[in-house]
This record gives sequence, C-alpha cells and structure tokens, in this order.
Amino acid sequence: MSDPIMTLKTWIEESGNIVFFGGAGVSTESGIPDFRSVDGLYNQKYDEPPETIISHSYFVRWPEKFYRFYRDKMIYPEAQPNDCHRALAKLEAEGKLRAVLTQNIDGLHQKAGNKNVIELHGTTLKNYCLSCGKSFSVEEILAAEDVPKCDRCGGIIKPDVVLYEESLHDGDMEQAVRYIRNADLLIVGGTSLTVYPAAGLVDYYRGRRLVLINKSVTPYDDQADLVIHDSLGKVFRQCVSL
Repeated sequence: MSDPIMTLKTWIEESGNIVFFGGAGVSTESGIPDFRSVDGLYNQKYDEPPETIISHSYFVRWPEKFYRFYRDKMIYPEAQPNDCHRALAKLEAEGKLRAVLTQNIDGLHQKAGNKNVIELHGTTLKNYCLSCGKSFSVEEILAAEDVPKCDRCGGIIKPDVVLYEESLHDGDMEQAVRYIRNADLLIVGGTSLTVYPAAGLVDYYRGRRLVLINKSVTPYDDQADLVIHDSLGKVFRQCVSL
C-alpha cells in the first residue's frame, strides 16, 4: 500500500463526517465513458460536438437528433456499480459518509446502496412531459421511436438531466454547499474540476483534509491536502474493506 493511500485510509477511519464529490471518472470502471479522455465523447466524431447536441437549444430545435445521440451515448441500462460505488455505500451504511455529490447521471450510487445522493446534473432514470409534467421511466424512453411523446397529452418528454445552457437546481446546490462546509473530510474523485458551477463547490470546503483522486492533474491539486493520481476503484479497495 502506497503512503498516500495509507494516509487516506487513516483519515477515513478517523472521520465521522465525510462528503464525496465525484465526476465521470467514478463510472468509467463500470463501462461508462467520460467526456474528455482519449476514448471519451469529445474525441468521437459526430456531425456536431457532444456539448452542442446535449444543449437546451439543440434539444428544442432538433429533438430527433438529440434523442438519437442521447439513447446511443448517454444511457447505459446494463451498467453496474464498481468498487468505488460499493465502498461509498458501505461508508454511508457505517455512518461515516454523510452525502454523495455527483455530476453523473447514471444512478449507480443509488444502485450500489447510497441513500443520500445529490445528483447535480440530474439523472437519466427520470423523465417528464414538458406539457403536463407526467413522469416516465428510462425504459419507456428507450422503447419509444424517435422523439418520445406523452401518452396523456402528446407533449414531448424531456430527460430530467441538466443540459448545457441550463442552470443547476438551486436547492441541490444549496444542499451541496451545506454538506461541504460541514465536512471534516472532503474526497473529490474522478472529475477534472473544470465544469462550473459544480467545480466551484470545492471552494466552500473549510476543513483541513481535502483529498483529490483523479488520474490526471486538476486545477485544484495545489490546494489539496492529499492528491492521488490513480484509479478510484484501486484506491477504495485498499481503503475500505468490501
């Protein structure tokens, strides 16, 4: 066991108010690609870049093309939680982890057993009619042809996902800030910390144990008390008995 991981293991054992803030790197070990890696969505070839396709204005103007990309690249119904998800669920069950703040939309933290999850960018598992508000499952979105329409009023169904050009929910951000401010250990993992406003949440931490776990360098590395450039699954397997 390397020294940084041993340090994190000790800090986890000593902490009673842990908050985890994670990004796409949490789910890559479950087979869900991130956006910015060599094989990520930004490096794949489409008529338009992914950040354009999954924007609010694109959804409104070209819902058919939006849903073609969305079904193909944003929904992973067969994905299963990995060791990072399982470790966080265990820490919550033990009363040590107070909240998971995630930028992911895959629902894998809840699937692993976490109860207190703040989904900053929403979730693919929930969908609603823009006209009447009726809820629809992800299975109904996958089964629909072209643009899914409401069976009650005929309105277009939208995923409960925060698209580019849309604001994060104020209530979610307020909760996230409160958890981070009160944490005695903040673990940030699998995120490049370049997507705002979510990345700015780290600035609200007032404690002395800020841990960054990411395979690549982030803009916050020099502010962290501990930096580990490694796989999240590998790190948590050595820190938490699964």
